[in-house]
Amino acid sequence: MTPEARNQSTPLAKCLAILGTGSDVGKSIVVTGLCRVFHRRGVRVAPYKAQNMSNNSHVTLDGGEMGRAQVVQAQAAGVEPTVDMNPVLLKPSADTTAQVIVRGKPIGNAEAFDYFRDTDVLFDNARESLRRLRERYDLIVMEGAGSCGEVNLRDRDFVNFRMAADADAPVVLVADIDRGGVFAQIVGTLDVIPPEDRGLVAGVIINRFRGDARLFDDGIDWLEKRTGLPILGLVPWFYHIDIDSEDGMPLDVVIDPPAGPVGGRINIAVLRWPHISNFTDFNPLQRESCVNLHYLAKPRALDGYDLLLLPGCKNVRADLQWLRDTGWENFIRRYLDDAGRVGGVCGGYQMLGEKILDPQGLEGPPGETPGLGLLNVETTLRDDKTLTRTKGTWLGLNQAVDGYEIHNGLSRTTGAEAPVLQIASRNGLPTNDTDGAQAADGRIWGTYLHGLFDDPAARHAFLRRLNPDLADQVDSQNAQSLADFRETQYNLLAEHMQKHIDVERLCEIVGL
Repeated sequence: MTPEARNQSTPLAKCLAILGTGSDVGKSIVVTGLCRVFHRRGVRVAPYKAQNMSNNSHVTLDGGEMGRAQVVQAQAAGVEPTVDMNPVLLKPSADTTAQVIVRGKPIGNAEAFDYFRDTDVLFDNARESLRRLRERYDLIVMEGAGSCGEVNLRDRDFVNFRMAADADAPVVLVADIDRGGVFAQIVGTLDVIPPEDRGLVAGVIINRFRGDARLFDDGIDWLEKRTGLPILGLVPWFYHIDIDSEDGMPLDVVIDPPAGPVGGRINIAVLRWPHISNFTDFNPLQRESCVNLHYLAKPRALDGYDLLLLPGCKNVRADLQWLRDTGWENFIRRYLDDAGRVGGVCGGYQMLGEKILDPQGLEGPPGETPGLGLLNVETTLRDDKTLTRTKGTWLGLNQAVDGYEIHNGLSRTTGAEAPVLQIASRNGLPTNDTDGAQAADGRIWGTYLHGLFDDPAARHAFLRRLNPDLADQVDSQNAQSLADFRETQYNLLAEHMQKHIDVERLCEIVGL
């Protein structure tokens, strides 16, 4: 029976809640791994996170916006991502301000204080999304947010225990032993939560272990006696699996490495500004053996880099001001004076233009900010957000591209710049449109398309043109599609989880 064949008489899917003892303890990767484990066992499984906070988002087939972590989890589960898997998404644009996305569409910006004043309406939306998922699948693996023991927020938190209780979902806590204090993480969390929440907790997974697991046997014994809960897994840190990170740079990514460009490699720098978004655009480049890719935040000379990339960002005007305040603008101009190359994606594309106008104050006080003036492009920010799955052709390379667009800005060329892309379709509808702009010599270009480097043929053609002297190092003979690469990584993750988590005990807890 397909998910679509379920009807009102079919029992709702069972739920399992994966909650954390803190932020960044590995909840997302555990959910991803379990989704693939259950998928491989023939269970119709789907992920769910009532509220995510991330600037790393994606567009669904029907033009909705959702957190990329749940997209990754859906792929691991072998299902098409839908906004019901992440009904509320917060995209931070400042320390206390975020754009609020509900069921794939923006409803406005909110200050943190105002947002948390009353979350009942958001909870109702999230419950409805979960109900729809439970009608279509056999198991929903729910992910919490941050620490589930934030007692000061409990009455307004609809992501952790409140949602688990509403779904009658057993809770498994995830703790991170690598950061230290794992005993305090687990015992402290159980101690501060109220009895009704404590009663939902059915077990614990300890994540990111390094070393000989036998040396922690007495630690597991102590925890099980102290808490009365089973330790369902001691999951080692892994280095052989490559899964897209949720909302921040992966823990093993080095920002501002001391060493600069490397000889015999294609060297690419990506600016790491405060509100960076969709940095996963550049993961395919980073995986190429011929590429040396650096994320840079501290200003430095760019001599020796074949390309500087300006990524997307959630607050373009603020990050542009940061670029100027830190001195990056001067280094960029010197790099271009020395025949450097600069590419911009989404917010980075907007910065390359002449000015950015924000008449409605979508990203701060209303006004306009001068751009870098490297392309004859003018951008106006609007509340009508573009959310599309987009296919087209990279004109300079004559290569097909398939990605997505997420932007509030509308950019128009004010000069003779040629477009970067010929657009064939948006959200499945044919169109005869173009996107982006590039300088006459091709050294400066910008586009709105995320996923520009996902296709191996386009990526390799781009790299060969970027540094013709190293073209023979671009290995296109054994190129693996991004979809195949991801499948391999999800299977590796499932095998890792199955080896180190008591999946049979977990099935008993869930009632499968």
